[in-house]
Amino acid sequence: MMAIGVFDSGVGGLSIHRALVDRMPGADFIYLGDQKHAPYGERSGEEIVELTRQGCETLFNAGASIVVLGCNTASAVALRRLQSTWLADYRKSIGRPVNVLGIIVPTIEAATGLPWEHEAERRGAKIENVDVLGIFCTTATARSRVYEIEIDKRRQDLAVFTEPCIGLAAMIEAGESEEKLTAVVESRVQALKTRIGRYPDRAILGCTHYEIIGELFKAALPEGTPLIHQPSSVANALESYIARHPEYAIGTSANHAFLTTGVPGLQSEIVAAFWGAPISFEAI
Repeated sequence: MMAIGVFDSGVGGLSIHRALVDRMPGADFIYLGDQKHAPYGERSGEEIVELTRQGCETLFNAGASIVVLGCNTASAVALRRLQSTWLADYRKSIGRPVNVLGIIVPTIEAATGLPWEHEAERRGAKIENVDVLGIFCTTATARSRVYEIEIDKRRQDLAVFTEPCIGLAAMIEAGESEEKLTAVVESRVQALKTRIGRYPDRAILGCTHYEIIGELFKAALPEGTPLIHQPSSVANALESYIARHPEYAIGTSANHAFLTTGVPGLQSEIVAAFWGAPISFEAI
């Protein structure tokens, strides 16, 4: 079986997975949630790199040719390390083409409206009209400053403010009540507003877990605040990538497998509501 693998620390990557399935319904997919070690957002960089490597290896061994890191934390902290220090040797060891892709590059392209290769011309003049972009994310993603650094390279008129939502991914993973989730979301939105001095013009849910409760963020932000939709941005990018790289077989049987390093079985009601049906993980 050749397939697209989707990796996350837990259920958050299902938001990416669903967008990919919608875009490529005939492809085969293997999803892996590392629920034994979730969440990743409060872990050290070295832990995140090693756990992500293990997850990718598990998916490649299961038949994936491409692994999408459906996790902002893993994409921000581990992707570049794995691509530069591990992937080439691993390809040689298994004797077939495989690759690991992240979700931050297509998200930044969507946020800036510019290709990844673009770099802004530096100007000394003060920029009058600044677009304020809020990023709600984990502590590790905020610590990496990947969104601030990479967006600043491309857009001088786009100010980025990240707001770590400590514990929120774990609450979503545990299926906490909407009331408790709403309280945390509202507190983080207000904290970001206080830091900026006003609400952001646009926002990114920079943790795929947060897409599962995206309606709560929409309700906490001023009505009509655009949310840059990370899953569809990733689906656009992957579809284009696969068209350019036919060496990566993705299957044609529409088979879907859902695996976990944690306790197998049905996921929480909040996940089922997001997915549109009960969803069950198998143990690996």
